[in-house]
Amino acid sequence: MTYGIVLTYTVTPRWLALSREQRNAMRAQHLEPVFAAYADRVKARFFDAEAFNGRISDFAVLETGDLGAYYFLIEALRDTPVIAEGYLAFNDVFLGVEDGFHAYEQALTAGDGHR
Repeated sequence: MTYGIVLTYTVTPRWLALSREQRNAMRAQHLEPVFAAYADRVKARFFDAEAFNGRISDFAVLETGDLGAYYFLIEALRDTPVIAEGYLAFNDVFLGVEDGFHAYEQALTAGDGHR
């Protein structure tokens, strides 16, 4: 199964107080290596949302077939100074199964589904 995950987050005033150069350096030093370590199992795309939403500043759309890898990615991110020191806070997480109803219907046809 392929899982789609929308991870919403907010950058804090502490992050915004940094210069753009400092933000880019922190991103390169702390965040990019974590995503690179899981890139073979978790695909990530990043979106800015602050101009369109008052509750979150950004969101990531993640795709994986390995929820364990996703979980470890999040734990590794939490260990970075960006999260641990309050520059960024996670908000809502939305998880879905790509075309999950198809897999369910196939399982029913094969006699593997439960009713």
